[in-house]
Amino acid sequence: MSVLKGDFALEITQCLRQLREKYSFKIYAYCVMPDHIHLLLAPGDSKLSVSRFIQGFKSIITRIYSSTGRQGKLWQRYFYDHVLRNEEDLKNVALYVLENPVRKGMVENWQDYPYCGIVDKLE
Repeated sequence: MSVLKGDFALEITQCLRQLREKYSFKIYAYCVMPDHIHLLLAPGDSKLSVSRFIQGFKSIITRIYSSTGRQGKLWQRYFYDHVLRNEEDLKNVALYVLENPVRKGMVENWQDYPYCGIVDKLE
């Protein structure tokens, strides 16, 4: 299913940035693909867990999705998370996230894809 595109993909990226500000989360890299999303994030100074952040994000995006008359399943029931232990892992995973549209043949360079990017500098 290809629902995460165009204006809706832009709304998703804007929502991520707003939640980042609201909850003091770190968003190192993100990529909204036509059928899935990759996020590299951390709680930062937030008291909110990653699970709660994702739960809130999915809830907001589902409301936006439904309010525009779109139908169909939007999210998997669960999300997959991994704990990164060092800076090298962080950089490698960030590159993996950003290179998604390149691997799928959508663009030649990830910077040309409008729905991915780096929000917080990698530490």
